[in-house]
Amino acid sequence: MLISMNWISEFTDLSGVDIKELINRFTLSTAEVEDIYEMGKDIKDVVVGKIIEVKDHPNSKKLHIVKVDIGTEVVECVCGAPNVFEGAVVPFAKLGGRVGDLEIKEVSIAGVVSRGMCCSEKELGISDDNSGLMILDDNYALGCDIKEFMQLDDIVFEVDNKSLTNRPDLWGHYGIAREIAALNKRPLKPLELVDSSVYKSLAPIDLKVEDTERVYRFSCISMDNITKKKSPINMRIRLTYCGMRPINLLADLTNYLMMEIGQPMHAYDNNKVKEIRVKTFNEPIKFLPLDGVSRKIDTDTLMICNSKEPIGIAGIMGGELSSISDDTSSVLLESANFDGTSVRKSATRLGLRTDASSRYEKTLDPEMTTVAIERFMKLLMDIDPGVKVTSSLTDSYVKRYDKITIDFDKAYVDKYTGIDISADMMEETLTALGFDVKRQGDNFSVGVPSWRATKDVTIKADIVEEITRIYGYDNFEVYSTKSLLTPVRQSVERDNEYRIKVLLADKYDMNEVHSYIWYESKLNKELGIHTEPNIRIINSVTAENDTIRSTIIPSLLGFVYKNVDTTPEMGMFEIGRVADGLKSDGLCNEKKRLGIVIASKILSEKEVFFKLKEAISQVILDIKNIAPKFVENNEINKYNYVHPVNSAGICLQDQEIGYFSVLNPRIRNNIDKKLNVAFAEIDIDDMEKVAALPLQYKEISKYPGVTVDLSLLVDKNMQYETLAGYINEYSCDYLNKYYFVDLFEDEKLLPGKKSVTVRFEFISMERTLEGHEIQDMVDGLLELLNSKDIKLR
Repeated sequence: MLISMNWISEFTDLSGVDIKELINRFTLSTAEVEDIYEMGKDIKDVVVGKIIEVKDHPNSKKLHIVKVDIGTEVVECVCGAPNVFEGAVVPFAKLGGRVGDLEIKEVSIAGVVSRGMCCSEKELGISDDNSGLMILDDNYALGCDIKEFMQLDDIVFEVDNKSLTNRPDLWGHYGIAREIAALNKRPLKPLELVDSSVYKSLAPIDLKVEDTERVYRFSCISMDNITKKKSPINMRIRLTYCGMRPINLLADLTNYLMMEIGQPMHAYDNNKVKEIRVKTFNEPIKFLPLDGVSRKIDTDTLMICNSKEPIGIAGIMGGELSSISDDTSSVLLESANFDGTSVRKSATRLGLRTDASSRYEKTLDPEMTTVAIERFMKLLMDIDPGVKVTSSLTDSYVKRYDKITIDFDKAYVDKYTGIDISADMMEETLTALGFDVKRQGDNFSVGVPSWRATKDVTIKADIVEEITRIYGYDNFEVYSTKSLLTPVRQSVERDNEYRIKVLLADKYDMNEVHSYIWYESKLNKELGIHTEPNIRIINSVTAENDTIRSTIIPSLLGFVYKNVDTTPEMGMFEIGRVADGLKSDGLCNEKKRLGIVIASKILSEKEVFFKLKEAISQVILDIKNIAPKFVENNEINKYNYVHPVNSAGICLQDQEIGYFSVLNPRIRNNIDKKLNVAFAEIDIDDMEKVAALPLQYKEISKYPGVTVDLSLLVDKNMQYETLAGYINEYSCDYLNKYYFVDLFEDEKLLPGKKSVTVRFEFISMERTLEGHEIQDMVDGLLELLNSKDIKLR
């Protein structure tokens, strides 16, 4: 938002003040200033001139040769403006002067020497009107520098809008002036208003607020006999400097008031609008706002209507049919306050965010609606004294905010600031900011002004902030605080997540990634990944990414696709959120999932699969001290990226917590035919439901152990878990452990069978085992397995 210091100076005395230093103090105390602009510096030696002669240019049909009386001399120049005429009083840039980046020099234009330039408003930087010369009133002395009556010299600073989100009172110059007056310790001048109560005997406007939930206050008045059509030059300059385009007097006044006190207003042609209805429609309608783009209005959008049709979108923009034109002489003026959330949602749905809606979204003060009307009346009557008021000020005050009173004492402020700010300074500061201060010694009872009570100042800590920011944070003495520091004990779940990340990163060289919680639908479609319907985001910024994910794997496969050309091998993991539909209370059923992906162009699909299996086993064993079981799971086949055969569920103490798989060949081919990919998804919440077993320590033998590899022929459909169950039936004090080594399958060599290689480790705590003892134990194991129809290959 752009702020004019000339405008600010109307409300508080700035004489003798270093403006740039003041703006710096404003940044430290109130809101961030992004930039400062010195306006008018590029306008020099532009004076009032009167065109006394106009002749056609001998070498051009569009140009004229004009003589301009500038008081001290008559100057001849070439002019191409279409509205040039004898007797016109215009701004004239003399030789040696400057207009913007153009230095005025004696030049030859189409063979005629020109010794100056007649200027348009755009060339002077006071509007975007470049259609012709700027025509001045003829009451200015010829040769007078235009800066004597035009406020061209100004300092304009730009405030970061984000820093004003919680300060609706600062969305106008008067609110900024209040802050600057408090910083300067100078009084704030009251707004000059017209007393509307003198017109209370006039008939009210036919006003009815039908939607009392979205409308907080609606005020309006009508005026007639408006003869002036163009705004005063200094009003147009201020609007232009602050980023608004001058249009006509009535439209400019509404914009001027919005920029001055932050209250949006709208003027309707009173010949077209006689009554006001504020409501929503029962079914969608078409409406043409002032931007000329027809829009579909839904049943949740609040509309301003006359008796027959809608005339404006509440808080956003008026309609084309009831707009002010250059012929308008009678106006119905609206000044209202609407629910900020409703305005924001409507503006988003319509794709129509305006200066007015930006302010309403911040929750404006409803007390300002009548103030804005009385200020409008004052400015209009000063410009056009013949204006007649034709109605009483009609006001429907639907919802009032509660008055807020905050009690505190000086000791409370001292405790929070750590410094001694005098009670007198506290009272002076709060009073300057508009608070109603009642004080008894060091005890205060402060009434919060309406423009700060909508959502900004509600508790004692807010009062402390008001005092300290005006006092100046840079005035605080810097010293070390003395406070008791106690360590924060992390939750077991958070510690486990950190341990998982460290294990995967350190031992398996994987990278942690972070993805969005929604599906990238376009990318999934490109890869051929089908996702289940799930919760959708209304009014998503990107329509393609409007579905919340129910599984984390498509996000990780997207990372694989984006990096497949950069590295032959990759491993990545993420602990992120998914949503599995809605809960009974209507909120998302959020789940926390661990996703792991290993991809390689070097390792075979089998090697990638078992490398991932090892990582899963190690993670669960490290966290829970329990070895997971891998079981058949047909439910995961609903995901079309899961391999139809080479996949398995992950169980922990009979609780299924996830699954892992290699990539379905169809999806793999869409990523890279040479790339082998395995992935896993584990539900962290389900895993945490299983209690970790205590660590069991086992003494290490000082004697050497012996390992024996046995290749066992088993039925081709037998799972390793079944085989392990048979091995566990063998009772042997010296069998320390066993584990899977390899698998061999060949239907021709081993019809109906497969070979499973298992490594057995035998060890004694008392002595070194002898060869015949090892052989006896192996024979005993094979005898047991033979009884289960498992043979040694």
